[in-house]
Amino acid sequence: MDLTGKVALVTGGASGIGAAASARLAAAGAAVVVADLDGERAGQVAERIGGSAEVADVTDPEAMAGLVAAAEERHGRLDLVLLNAGVTAGQSGVENLDLAGYRLIMGVNLDHVVFGTAAAVPALRRAGGGRIIATASLAGLVAMPGDALYTASKHAVVGYVRSAAPVLEADGIVVNAVCPGFADTPLIARAKDQFGDFPLLTPDDVAAAIEGILERGAPGECWFVQPGREPAPYGFRGVPGPKGAGAPPPVSWESH
Repeated sequence: MDLTGKVALVTGGASGIGAAASARLAAAGAAVVVADLDGERAGQVAERIGGSAEVADVTDPEAMAGLVAAAEERHGRLDLVLLNAGVTAGQSGVENLDLAGYRLIMGVNLDHVVFGTAAAVPALRRAGGGRIIATASLAGLVAMPGDALYTASKHAVVGYVRSAAPVLEADGIVVNAVCPGFADTPLIARAKDQFGDFPLLTPDDVAAAIEGILERGAPGECWFVQPGREPAPYGFRGVPGPKGAGAPPPVSWESH
């Protein structure tokens, strides 16, 4: 992957998948803007990879527009946006609903993808085209029992990506989603002991899948990532989808 001369913006870049992806993008030659609510850790990642850091609340549309403006002001263009920031719900979502928690997970997991896309598209057009990748989840493709709100937010991201892709394809803007299973990131830190010997992805596993999407992903594809399997586009049975989409491969939350 050669991204020499390209400029990338990564949200949620201070740790986990975002930090791993930022490192890969920088290694491929991109100038990377690492954005996160945790400015100190974002700065550490940026210093390590030779990028720059920005602090932003991704649930704020003005903040997302500010990130795009900062990237263009610093580097003169924007070519790639990885909308990666995410949180878990911490509640079942089917009874005794914590409204503030619900608003937070939808704000980070869904709104930020919408706000980030809307902010990035004009800049990508000015650059002559580009890429948008949203970090969804396997929970965006199949139900994840016990976490209805997280599942709802990630299903919405997948639907948004698939719907936005044909609209932007004519502008040379390719939109995709990456849909990893459980990954060993700070997102699951509090519950990690509950996984036992369940195989977890590493952040770099997901970053490698993102590299694969950049190299050969077609507009609207949503790539699943599971331990021991080659990342690939998910097929959506019996409904319109990206070119070549057929029957979905068997993905599940069970150990392989």
